[in-house]
Amino acid sequence: MELFTLLLSIVVASICLYYFIISKLTHFERLKIPHVRPIPLLGNMAPFVFGRIAPMELMQKIYHLFPDAKYYGFYDFTKPMIVIRDPELISTIAIKQFDNFSDHYGFVNETLDPIAAKNLFNLRGDHWREMRKLLSPSFTSSKMKMMFGLMNQCAENFVNFVVTESGKTGKAYDMKDLLSRYATDTVATCAFGINTDSFKYPNNEFFMVGKKAMTFDAWMSFKFFMHRNFSLLSKILKLRMFGPKIENFFKDVVATTVKARDEQGIVRPDMIQLMMETRNKDSGPEFDIDEMTAQAFVFFLGGFDTVSSVMCFMAHEIGVNPDVQRKLREEIEDVLRQTNGKPTYEAINRMKYLDAVINETQRLYPVAILLDRVCVKKTVLPPATPDGEPITLKPGDNIWFMPFSLHRDPKYYPHPKKFDPERFLNGSVDNSVYMPFGIGPRLCIGNRFALMEAKIMIFHLLWRCDIEPDVKTRVPMVFNKKSLAPLPDGGFWLKLRARNSKASVTQCLPNGHNVDEQ
Repeated sequence: MELFTLLLSIVVASICLYYFIISKLTHFERLKIPHVRPIPLLGNMAPFVFGRIAPMELMQKIYHLFPDAKYYGFYDFTKPMIVIRDPELISTIAIKQFDNFSDHYGFVNETLDPIAAKNLFNLRGDHWREMRKLLSPSFTSSKMKMMFGLMNQCAENFVNFVVTESGKTGKAYDMKDLLSRYATDTVATCAFGINTDSFKYPNNEFFMVGKKAMTFDAWMSFKFFMHRNFSLLSKILKLRMFGPKIENFFKDVVATTVKARDEQGIVRPDMIQLMMETRNKDSGPEFDIDEMTAQAFVFFLGGFDTVSSVMCFMAHEIGVNPDVQRKLREEIEDVLRQTNGKPTYEAINRMKYLDAVINETQRLYPVAILLDRVCVKKTVLPPATPDGEPITLKPGDNIWFMPFSLHRDPKYYPHPKKFDPERFLNGSVDNSVYMPFGIGPRLCIGNRFALMEAKIMIFHLLWRCDIEPDVKTRVPMVFNKKSLAPLPDGGFWLKLRARNSKASVTQCLPNGHNVDEQ
């Protein structure tokens, strides 16, 4: 009898699971929304799972199947996502109707990673609003100007290392490793007040922790997908995104920093300082060490992996496009002449061609290949197609915007695969289809920091070095099929060759004076 009951339970559970999966995978069919027929459990992600195509290229391929639709359906494994492809509707949802779509789905489980789950990206509702309001002053133009000297020193350390090691003959580098070190030093000094110098001390704990925990490789992509699509299973398997070792490291760093500043009266213009100053206020969020750690942690996550990837793509395109490199160096030398070889925050911010190069890099290689929103209030969307009907989204329904696909759509960008900074100089870019840092109130809070970090790095690198393709540089670039984030197959390999820095500086200065003589 017990065996019969067990078998019956298994059969019933299997039938229920089957109908649950089928009901999920017929979601868009019932709503009459254009979509690609999914595969059970894998949804539309099967080509990526089996290693046939990179995820951003898979999503772009499906995006182009529905050129006349305002939106279409995509199955992220078993989770139905409505992908908005119409720019006007994107702006309506992300800006005008923000209160109806104010949350992200999140990627960290609160039980498994309790500290990391409190980061700004994961927060929702009023808690997110309060935290955003508190942290925003850390990233104003005035704060960036105050951090300029710190970033400048990190860039000089980086370039001095390359010049000394590469010499006139040049040397091939994995740019991801180099620029992750520069990014580590920049975030460590600007956010935590800690001098790491990852070139002089290559195995410092800050860098090693970042390298181990925050590189978005195949394993990280797998954990990310599991948490988004099979959260219960991830919880049962105790599949942590980061783990206690990582959380405890950052908690110790933040706690030590706070204690030292309290005891010694140290004041710095950074994120930790702002959170410290709100501890005794009656209104606003209440900050303990865990809360501070969560925000500092996600800031380091973005700085270590995301920003370093943007800088790698920029270096790659400058290296394989000699004309772009020549124009950019001419602008750099013009700034050096104007500032007597001592570039300032204002001078670098006025560099139009440098801005265009960075903007074009982020158009072609947006690190966030998709942006998500969660519906929090019932909302009616217009028909997806001219012959369709409006649909009603309920709280909990998910929406995606696709920066990677929009940025490479020939409807908005002629010759979309061509690296062409000039398109950002001639006013031909429509801002409604350019969203490398997101869109609306949930725009990336650290965008100014990231841009300044990248500008200073490339300024110093091209001032002192030539960037050239290496035998391992793949042109055109081929994306890694195992990584969720856009990364090249085989890595970011380039050759860096030291220039005659004294001669180049002398040529840049008025009357041929050397910088040391000024």
